[in-house]
Amino acid sequence: MSKNNIKAIQPPKKSGFAVLVGRSNVGKSTLLNALVGTKVAITSPKPQTTRQTIHGIVHDPRGQAVFMDTPGVFEKAHDRLTKRLNMIARDSLRDIDLVVYVVDPTRAVGNEEHIVLRLLENTDAPKILAINKTDLRDLPYLGSYEALAARFDQTVSISAEKGRGLKQLLDAVFELLPEGEPIYPEFQVTNLNQKFWIAELIREKIFTQLHAEIPYSAGVEINEMEKRENGLIYIRATILTAAERYKGMIIGAGGRKIKEIGAVARKELEIIWNSKVFLDLQVEVDERWLDRLVPLDCYGP
Repeated sequence: MSKNNIKAIQPPKKSGFAVLVGRSNVGKSTLLNALVGTKVAITSPKPQTTRQTIHGIVHDPRGQAVFMDTPGVFEKAHDRLTKRLNMIARDSLRDIDLVVYVVDPTRAVGNEEHIVLRLLENTDAPKILAINKTDLRDLPYLGSYEALAARFDQTVSISAEKGRGLKQLLDAVFELLPEGEPIYPEFQVTNLNQKFWIAELIREKIFTQLHAEIPYSAGVEINEMEKRENGLIYIRATILTAAERYKGMIIGAGGRKIKEIGAVARKELEIIWNSKVFLDLQVEVDERWLDRLVPLDCYGP
């Protein structure tokens, strides 16, 4: 057999959409970033951090896997934001090639897990059970999740935080994905446009700097962005919140909190871009701020 014939029988490439689903705060966004190798989804201990379906693209010799990070599913949806997040999570299960169900064995199987499991029963796509946080010593509910393995095509133990088990997870993903051509161009790692990604990064810093103080209902709008002649990147952004009392919390006494938020966001942007950044942050009260952040605006160039 000639070398040309050997090349001709190389296995076909795989390609497809693998949706990450699970209850809130199981580590889906951390897992997405770990798989892609860079931050494409913001992370926070707070629920409702992820608000769109974010694509993280893994380029591999075996093909291309497009991982879709989704909002966590909530049992109770009393407010507009939570209802929208649940709708996005449900819609993400349509027309996909693979499901990766991420669970947290430090938390008991509850109603939110049963909601997700019922959703998974309605899809014919292959399913992987990814048991996260297995680097921790105390996993009181590990057995409860391992008992679900029969419902899935494969089960993988991982630690998204420590990067453990990711090779095994990718092996399972590429085994189950269908054959196909790449969906995204080479080197592209996400479907988000730059302004939306910057807004998400700033929102992450709001959560991390204010901890339990800040309400979930805060958004960020990028008003202006330009690279000036001296190489400085200027960004003007508005933090949107629903009530005057929240505005005061975000600004802080003497403007201390808003300065802290701006400083940590600016530092991360400067590291990523290797360029000086001037970040001009304002806070605005708008009871209907959610209507200003149209989901489709986050995608594209």
